Amino acid sequence: MVQTLIRQSVAQLPDNAIEAVGLRKVYRSKRGEKVALDGVTLSIPRGSFFGLLGPNGAGKSTFINILAGLVTKTGGEARIWGHDIGRAPRAAKAAIGVVPQELNLDPFFTPRELLEVQAGMYGVPKDQRRTMEILEAVGLSDKADAYARALSGGMRRRLLVAKAMVHTPPVLVLDEPTAGVDIELRQSLWAYVKTLNAAGTTIVLTTHYLEEAEELCDRIAIINHGTLVACDTTSALLGRLDSKAVILTLDRIPDPLPAALAALSPELRRDGRMIVRYKPSEMPVAGILDAVRAAGVTLVDLSTEETDLEDIFLQLTSSKAR
Repeated sequence: MVQTLIRQSVAQLPDNAIEAVGLRKVYRSKRGEKVALDGVTLSIPRGSFFGLLGPNGAGKSTFINILAGLVTKTGGEARIWGHDIGRAPRAAKAAIGVVPQELNLDPFFTPRELLEVQAGMYGVPKDQRRTMEILEAVGLSDKADAYARALSGGMRRRLLVAKAMVHTPPVLVLDEPTAGVDIELRQSLWAYVKTLNAAGTTIVLTTHYLEEAEELCDRIAIINHGTLVACDTTSALLGRLDSKAVILTLDRIPDPLPAALAALSPELRRDGRMIVRYKPSEMPVAGILDAVRAAGVTLVDLSTEETDLEDIFLQLTSSKAR
């Protein structure tokens, strides 16, 4: 039944794999209320590799857990592959695979048994199960019959990824999947995930490795204090910061600095190079070169530092700090 729902939904090909409208979650206790999500409206296009970023406690995991059916929303709507999580919870759950942050595995099952049980829960027929293929993809084929309790933290993390893929969901959510995983295994995992994405699986990634998100994701949303503060293509986000840096190597550093150079408020490095940070909207790089010539020194070399995702992230989250 569940597999039939997935096949039917794939045939319909919704424009957005995930849609949230005014999604809200408030935790209430005797000490008061904690707003975890404050009216988040977000669309994740079908087939995208989507990054969901934010500081600890920003609301990312709450958002994911609502989609997974683990947390009940306070208000708003959410749909997965066109299925409303409230009105059609079974179909919505069948369309998504979630890799949680927590290492919640039964220690007395082997990886092979865990995947077989998971596939059975999703109604995957035995002749359609890909247990060994998935274990091979995440580098656990040689541990197929070892107890989960005997696996390292990194191996358990990869086993969670494997569990999320047993029913071939059209949407795969990876919540900090490479935490505790070494570089080589991280690369092999991403190679497999990229293959899934190329085949049409929508990937949603949360990660603290910003360079990872910058390299992998074609679109990125940033959540802070339960509020969506940015959502755009990765290239458009990187273009937001009106700030660049140029690194100058001069034949000598005058002491004191001539007025033309001092006006740029340069940072002097121990290796003798000079860094000038500037806003392209206010001053073209030609103005910096004019200042160098006016100082009567010779420019030996020049390089630039481009904005990276960390700059965007820090700017957006710090500006919303409370």
